[in-house]
Amino acid sequence: MSSQLSRHNRLASAATALVLAFSFVVLTTTESVGQLIRNGAVGGIDIDPQGFVRDADAASTKALLEELRDEIKPAEGAMAVPTGLRMVSLRGLNNAIKDAMQNNLSQLPESVQFLAGLQRIQYVLVYPEQNDIVLAGPGEGWKVKEDGNVVGITTGRPVLRLDNLITALRYVDQARQVGISCSIDPTEEGFQRANVLMNRARQSGGNVNLRTLEPALKQAFGPQNVSITGVPVDSHFARVMVAADYKMKRLAMNIDASPVRGMPSFLHMIRNATNIRPDVNPRWWLACDYEPLARSDDGLAWEIRGQGVKAMTETEVVNEQGQIAQTGKVDPRAQKWADIMTEKYTELTEKTAVFGELRNIMDMCVVAALIRKQGLFQKANCQVPMLVDADQSELEIAKWHAPKQIAPHCSFLRTNKGIIVTASGGIQIESWQTIDQERMDNAVKSIWSKGVEGNSSGEFWWN
Repeated sequence: MSSQLSRHNRLASAATALVLAFSFVVLTTTESVGQLIRNGAVGGIDIDPQGFVRDADAASTKALLEELRDEIKPAEGAMAVPTGLRMVSLRGLNNAIKDAMQNNLSQLPESVQFLAGLQRIQYVLVYPEQNDIVLAGPGEGWKVKEDGNVVGITTGRPVLRLDNLITALRYVDQARQVGISCSIDPTEEGFQRANVLMNRARQSGGNVNLRTLEPALKQAFGPQNVSITGVPVDSHFARVMVAADYKMKRLAMNIDASPVRGMPSFLHMIRNATNIRPDVNPRWWLACDYEPLARSDDGLAWEIRGQGVKAMTETEVVNEQGQIAQTGKVDPRAQKWADIMTEKYTELTEKTAVFGELRNIMDMCVVAALIRKQGLFQKANCQVPMLVDADQSELEIAKWHAPKQIAPHCSFLRTNKGIIVTASGGIQIESWQTIDQERMDNAVKSIWSKGVEGNSSGEFWWN
């Protein structure tokens, strides 16, 4: 940001301020068996005990990294070997958790915490004779990345986490009934104060100093309020959602440089625009992007197909009182930026782990909804209380500092309009709508057959 200020410090006109303000819908363990959960940096953000979200500082990130690398043991043997089809038994997973707790272990084994290195859930396989459901997809050994994320040793994509899977399974009914949501909303008062400030800047006769305007605008706009429904506000799940949206906005506004080639910021895309209205703002959100589910004719084998995540956009209008209204319209420039992010999303998951974690969570939510809608636990007579029953299970979802407020961030463009553009939006995970679409494809039954021998062995994962 400092380089942007130096470039534009001698503006002869007022500046367009792109304010990082959020408004979004998202899906989102007290430590019990020491699951290596930390109230530290996740996805580049930190949340203090009062719930204020800020950028993670280098010192806390370094301390967390050293601690995680000291405590998390790498996968060994066959589990460390990359495979296109790692299988994780939910019955075996449940038993492994129960065994760890009964034997008073200080922590769950890493193989349990990170689901045997599973990196995406591609298949859901039902085995009534073994009273089991198996999740399958690509997997490999893991390592702790420089930002503190646990990722695959060759792909760099984050591995699935037990605590997020438990959240998806336990809150699947809320996802259907009331939705699982998180919104980070600018206040009407903040909009009003910021508009007054920008109007003064516009009327200043061209004497605008961005070094003083930026902190003044941040103070005027004030922090945005975070509200979460449907899931625990202090869950790791919720924190990942906040981090993913936060990172998306910083990329859009050129506060953070894109980690992949061919993905400019939205600020760069509109820098020569002459028709920016002062009351119109882009809104982006990340949503599910799945093809129809494939199923075998007996309903015992399912495949989740598609990229998983796409970026969407809509135009919002903000009046002088700071009230926001959706227009149902799309700005072509904002749509282009959304299309580019969608195109680059898989590549982004390899460079920025939080986007991979977002996709993992979406996969988990789709799986949870599928299991519930199709009655797969009942069909398999699969009992996994440690995973799904908060009342019967001694395993609790770890608690993190709950996000409550986020400070605004600013970027500036050369313009004579002196307007405020807010980059709002978020995450929307419509897992139940995703599973409404399916088609028959008995090719997935061949994957089911591969799990029969391993599933009866009593182990909870197989290559």
